[in-house]
Amino acid sequence: MTAVRDVALVRVEGQAVLEVADDGPGLLPEVQDRIFVPFFSTKSGGSGIGLSLAHRIARLHGGSLVVASEPGVETVFTLRL
Repeated sequence: MTAVRDVALVRVEGQAVLEVADDGPGLLPEVQDRIFVPFFSTKSGGSGIGLSLAHRIARLHGGSLVVASEPGVETVFTLRL
């Protein structure tokens, strides 16, 4: 199981920015390209709903949810609202 390494919440230009980082196995580029697609999952029992729903909710509120990952190093999710 991958553990969260760092969590940061700051205000940048009037927006709340939440970053969550881990030092797990990371995501391959082809997975990063699909991570927010509804019903896409890397887990055999996954539904692929969570990240796509969070991404859509962020956009509906005028924000964004993005991922940056380097395989074998880290993955960072950034939510801006």
